[in-house]
Amino acid sequence: RTQMMANTLNLIPALLLLLRTLPTCALALPHFYSKINSPLAQAAARYASTGEPVPPILDTKVILFRSNDDTIDTSSSSADCDSSSPSICTAKATVATFAGGCFWGIQQAYDDEPGVLATCVGYTQGDNDNAPHPTYAAVCSEETGHTEACLVVFDPTIVTYERLADLFFARVDDPTMLNRVGKDRGTQYRTGLYAHSEEQLRQAREAYDKENRMWKTSGRTVMTEVKRAVSFWPAEEEHQRFLAKGNGRC
Repeated sequence: RTQMMANTLNLIPALLLLLRTLPTCALALPHFYSKINSPLAQAAARYASTGEPVPPILDTKVILFRSNDDTIDTSSSSADCDSSSPSICTAKATVATFAGGCFWGIQQAYDDEPGVLATCVGYTQGDNDNAPHPTYAAVCSEETGHTEACLVVFDPTIVTYERLADLFFARVDDPTMLNRVGKDRGTQYRTGLYAHSEEQLRQAREAYDKENRMWKTSGRTVMTEVKRAVSFWPAEEEHQRFLAKGNGRC
């Protein structure tokens, strides 16, 4: 017994080192994440818990759901795909993040766009070290540094990133305003194009330059951020597809 105790004590330094090197996903997420129905949001929470952004390409078998919230069955071959919903056949899909003020409205806009396969709303570009697992109340306090955003998964053979960026700027009535979209004010409403790859970052800069040239004629500069995507924390279930659930408007 004494020898067993000695052996156990000898293992403690190694165990402590192992615990320090474990990814944060080994730590339990707050309970409210388990109430989120969206498979995409669940995937985003898992990536965020490791301190990583959602990767630029996702497998549709993991994250897709129909507009009526039924999980898509992608077990069949492409030859057996539903011809009325060709986007379901996509084995891999592209990811992008847009922050366009109130996330309820921008999610609805992307959900209505052909070629968009899935969306979820949440918080990004904040202080993840001191404000992990941000909530709506915490983000609205402007103490976490996060902005409201929409994570979009799309089929690039149907809709381009350029089109999604155009839709984004169409939703943001005056992108020259800092920390403000419409009547909503605060750092959580700053606008941004957050790229998940180097190629997408190039496309985001092109979209920004295109919009900025139009505003430059009036002597104003677009304040939309163009950055690499970072951890994306999904918002609480009550905020997912808020307008589609028949709630109010932005």
